[in-house]
Amino acid sequence: MEFNIAQRATKKNLTAFAEEIKKISEQIGFKISARGWCYQLEVEGLITKAEFDKVENFINKCRKQGILPIDFTAEEEGRKFSGVEIPDTNTPIQHMKEWIEAAMINEEYYTPDWWVGEEYYIQMVVEKIDLKTLFEPVCKKYHIPIATSKGWSSMLQRAIYAKRFLEAEEKGLRSVLLYCGDHDPDGLRISDFIKKNIEDLENIVWEDGCRGYNPDGLEIIRFGIDHDFIEKHNLSWTDNLITGKKRLPNDLADPRHPNHKMPYVQEYIERFGARKCEANAIVPMPVIARQLVEETIIGYVGQDALIRFDKKTQEVKKEVDDFREKTGLQASLQQALDLIERGGEK
Repeated sequence: MEFNIAQRATKKNLTAFAEEIKKISEQIGFKISARGWCYQLEVEGLITKAEFDKVENFINKCRKQGILPIDFTAEEEGRKFSGVEIPDTNTPIQHMKEWIEAAMINEEYYTPDWWVGEEYYIQMVVEKIDLKTLFEPVCKKYHIPIATSKGWSSMLQRAIYAKRFLEAEEKGLRSVLLYCGDHDPDGLRISDFIKKNIEDLENIVWEDGCRGYNPDGLEIIRFGIDHDFIEKHNLSWTDNLITGKKRLPNDLADPRHPNHKMPYVQEYIERFGARKCEANAIVPMPVIARQLVEETIIGYVGQDALIRFDKKTQEVKKEVDDFREKTGLQASLQQALDLIERGGEK
């Protein structure tokens, strides 16, 4: 690379930095967060976790000074405005026409219960926002909820997806949680402790009176960033176990680190060495990454899942079409459109 993150954030250095990450962005094909860029550059072997703050500072300076577009990075979901109202550019009559046209194909906006008649109910949790962006198209195709845990997920997030599992199991479905996270001591530990974290909420009560969820029947599957996948696809190992902790020592491989002698750290180092692989390592290979997700999902729903889902869609369409035909509603809607056309609104 042409830039040096250790140098001052001069206009020249910022410009060189911006040009390089633009090239990487073109390879990725979608926007990632400022924090995601830190992980991405770490995967490339260009920085360590200790330099994350410096990278975020460089990116934000580039955005402020117009060297990078202000919307170069993905906006964090929780920071988006709600309540933004955009005035219609159509006339009120044109707007009414669009609603009538929508009523003629309203079955396309109807969401059936995709899981009726299925064996499994699946949800997915990933470590970082960029993985959610990467996997979301596949999850949407198979109607699977996906969320970012950002490390140890929040209590409310766990309660919400646990409630959906409870409702699914009450319908006779088997619950599956797919998880993709970092390959490092804490990343592996997070996936191991997910069930316990859900069990901790078994005695909660919701405002509507619903009780907590017992995850005894929940199957938790960690997929993606395991040793075999890393080696098979030649993903980048980072030769340290530096954590986000700002105070030194911040490397789990350093005997002075307070967690260094903990069994989970020692077992990891003995098996994999003092190195890690961030989940973001798969971001530059979206085709392989999405294929991995789809194969994992198909392992539960089967090869013909999309055919079954399409059949549900066609059943809804037939029911609505039959109703329109039987009641004459289709003709009435078409008559309303013809009246608007004759009134001069097109």
